Amino acid sequence: MISKHLIAASSKPLVLAILKRGESYGYQIIRKVRDVSRGSMEWSDGMLYPVLHRLEKEGLIASQWKMSEEGRPRRYYNITPEGLGALDTEMDMWMTVHDALCSAWQPANRPGS
Repeated sequence: MISKHLIAASSKPLVLAILKRGESYGYQIIRKVRDVSRGSMEWSDGMLYPVLHRLEKEGLIASQWKMSEEGRPRRYYNITPEGLGALDTEMDMWMTVHDALCSAWQPANRPGS
């Protein structure tokens, strides 16, 4: 199970990356997180919506109400140009962390090996 701290830290880049692929509504985003994590990350509404509201307040995403195919109104979210820039920054930071962890996890070279 992935810790709550790691899930929280990765929520911003995950949501931005998902929205870079196209607009989505809340439940779709939750499903896409589950799909891209191969089921290892299960988000709830209570976890997602505060993230969406924070990203919208920061100007990284925008939302609008539309009628769904079922005829119900849904709030759809899109990434903004500012959000694309923030995603690039997030990707750089996460790749740096990824590279450092991969390097640290390599077996130590032993003299005479």
